[in-house]
Amino acid sequence: MSTLTHLGRRQFLAALGSASLLGALPAISLAKPEQSGTGNFKPDLELEIRATPDEVAIFPGRRTQVWRYQAKVLQGDAKAVSTLPDSYLGPVIRVHKGSKLRVHFYNDLPEPSIIHWHGLILPEAMDGHPRYVVPPGGKYLYEFEVINRAGTYWFHPHPHGMTGEQVYGGLAGLFIVTDDEERALNLPDGAQDVALVIQDRSFSRDNQLRYLSNSGGMMGMMGGMMGFAGDQIMVNGRPDFKLQAERKAYRLRLMNGSNARIYKLAWEDGTPLTVIGTDGGLLSAPITRPYVSLAPAERIELWVDFSARRPGEALTLYSQPFAGMSGGGMMGGGLGNGEAFEVLQVNVGKGAAVAGKLPMRLTAIAPPDLQQVRNADHPRTFRVTAGRMRWGLNGRVYQMDEVADDEVVKLGTSEVWEFVNEASMGMMGGMPHPMHVHAVQFRILKRSVDREAKQAWFSLGEGFVDEGWKDTVLVMPGERVQVLMRFSHYPGLFVYHCHNLEHADMGMMRNYLIKA
Repeated sequence: MSTLTHLGRRQFLAALGSASLLGALPAISLAKPEQSGTGNFKPDLELEIRATPDEVAIFPGRRTQVWRYQAKVLQGDAKAVSTLPDSYLGPVIRVHKGSKLRVHFYNDLPEPSIIHWHGLILPEAMDGHPRYVVPPGGKYLYEFEVINRAGTYWFHPHPHGMTGEQVYGGLAGLFIVTDDEERALNLPDGAQDVALVIQDRSFSRDNQLRYLSNSGGMMGMMGGMMGFAGDQIMVNGRPDFKLQAERKAYRLRLMNGSNARIYKLAWEDGTPLTVIGTDGGLLSAPITRPYVSLAPAERIELWVDFSARRPGEALTLYSQPFAGMSGGGMMGGGLGNGEAFEVLQVNVGKGAAVAGKLPMRLTAIAPPDLQQVRNADHPRTFRVTAGRMRWGLNGRVYQMDEVADDEVVKLGTSEVWEFVNEASMGMMGGMPHPMHVHAVQFRILKRSVDREAKQAWFSLGEGFVDEGWKDTVLVMPGERVQVLMRFSHYPGLFVYHCHNLEHADMGMMRNYLIKA
């Protein structure tokens, strides 16, 4: 697409002194057609997914050039794949736990790409590691069984150095898993089960996407260090989104699909939010929050009963202001990261009210057990570091095949990892970092924050939902977060990284090895 060019990206990286990020790409072993298939796999659902350029009508006038996923069911339930109306975003895939999927991925883009199934626990060759990128015109075969709990997951590209721009261009889709336990709860479904992908974008006067690669100079350079923040809030790919709701109970699946923006979501009238699920599925019981804090890649599920609302009432979901962004991450023209703005409006219908009944117990989640954890008293530590206008982890930046000795874990063991985000890092300090680990879901054990950073922490902290299973955790400036994870399924090479996508593209990502 004209606004997402190779030339723009190279100029941007050169300005950062980080051209080596793309310089390593020719050495990648590109995936060969069908190389990941086993020949003996019998799928319940077989799909074709293409990453392709397209145009969509977002605003009046010229259509916006985007990159998007297009899906087609080849075998299995045709209703397993649906689309978001009038959206550039990819399909919504719905499957039952235990389903076996075969996905033929075709890369019709002018640059390498690969799909990462975010939050799903998969073998290495199915996870979407950057070293498996598919060249333009190439194909990759995914075959895997869904072993995750019922929950809201998603998929997006993961080519190193290009992920942020490809996601920004429109490449993202939802992957929703159900199971028997969840279905027995009779939670809102059908039209009352609504997925809402929240993103920010910036557009030129002729309706084309503006990103770092076509910003240039200091604006582009600092946008990379802070992460991209656009000036237009989009929900399900549409500006000024309005949800038309009946006077019934709803399940709202909120996903932060932004590259870097954090949301502090609350109803305008102060109604508390009832949370029933996080990244890895349902909580053991509903909890309430005055607001929820949602970092890039995080998901939250809300139970909302609109039956008590007046017929014709309009209710607005806002992102409230918060501190701790050290400059705001501003790029797109006035809507900084941490400022207040409207996210979406719910218009309540005039039909009869049908009150919903929320179960007080949702699922069994055992408390974290540290008895068999090999390093409970000495967590494996990963520190946010920065230098030469690049973010890193433990002083290292990403290398495609590199694994350090302290990044090797043993299959079948459990460990405590600690992410440390020290606040005193000069002009680049004071930034939150959403940390994501592939191949696992984890439990958050504890948070501790430096005294001088508490003001920023408390501006978001009451909205953290740490009670359930997670795959992404926001680590605030001056904070240490300990998580417990078990490497119980698949050996192989996986990545962990900051899900501020500009940070990951600049090198704030590392391999770790699960060794059998």
